[in-house]
Amino acid sequence: MHIFVTGAAGFLGSHAVGELLAHGHRVTALDDLRTGHAAALPPAVRFLRGDCGDQDLLRRTFREDRPDGVLHLAASIEAGESMREPGPFFANNTARTLLLLEVLVEAGVPRFAFASSAAVYASAGAVPIREEDAIAPGSPYGHSKRVVEEALEWLHRQRGLGCAVLRCFNAAGCAGDIGEDHAPETHLIPLALDAVLGRSGPLRVLGEDHPTPDGTCVRDYVHASDLAAGFRLALERTGPGEHRVCNLGSGLGASVREVLAMVGEVTGQAVPVVSAPRREGDAAVLVADIARARRELDWEPARSALRPLVESAWAWRRAHPGGYRTPAPV
Repeated sequence: MHIFVTGAAGFLGSHAVGELLAHGHRVTALDDLRTGHAAALPPAVRFLRGDCGDQDLLRRTFREDRPDGVLHLAASIEAGESMREPGPFFANNTARTLLLLEVLVEAGVPRFAFASSAAVYASAGAVPIREEDAIAPGSPYGHSKRVVEEALEWLHRQRGLGCAVLRCFNAAGCAGDIGEDHAPETHLIPLALDAVLGRSGPLRVLGEDHPTPDGTCVRDYVHASDLAAGFRLALERTGPGEHRVCNLGSGLGASVREVLAMVGEVTGQAVPVVSAPRREGDAAVLVADIARARRELDWEPARSALRPLVESAWAWRRAHPGGYRTPAPV
């Protein structure tokens, strides 16, 4: 298949492009490079620098390339920031996606895979979380994703669009020369590694009074390569007129303290920390039930145990001390 990937130069996008190419698919990669890195993409891939809401660009590209599907990964991702500045999240995650969908349907592209988020679920609910559990986003970020999910339900019913909604849990880990390089960084594992390396101050532990065994939040960390495999399988197995919703996680939970302990084991250095108040909208526990993805996609998170996640991130951080500005050693 020929897959058009938005957000292709980002953390998940670069892993997804590599996965698709490795399995024989053609890729057109789109990214505006506001947060992505051109160096994260293979030199041979067709790359377009642009906005996923630029309808003129989309119409021209879909007319020329006639893709078999779109994998939509372009998004603003920081839930805490969305609580302070909700507008940009609805503009980027919702409005631009709806513009993309308008052109996609107009062009007759038959399938669409959407990276949604565990943030759509109610903050207090069952553990592990199943796809049919309560939907009640606790942040503008989560709500911006949920609105798109609802639009996709209607486009499936009324226009026959093949849709795969993939609710991603906490992406982590790196694959070879493909790594995690956000500015600013907001994910726990790279923040902990930066604290160990002295590139930042002590790590802020946001809340130690949650109703969990050690008082810190529990999250489901899943390797970016496993997520990329889930995206590929969803595109391959979701035909025109089909609609599916699947969680993509490891099915395992790790608390902040457990992650920091593993970072200490892998690096040989304790992570310097300071206590900070809870962050508004944070759920105590978010862990995925992944039975549906196993059943419908034949997907298995093969690289998402905590130690290899941390080890892969640590290897990339040491090889690229300046992020993508530092090439890997030869």
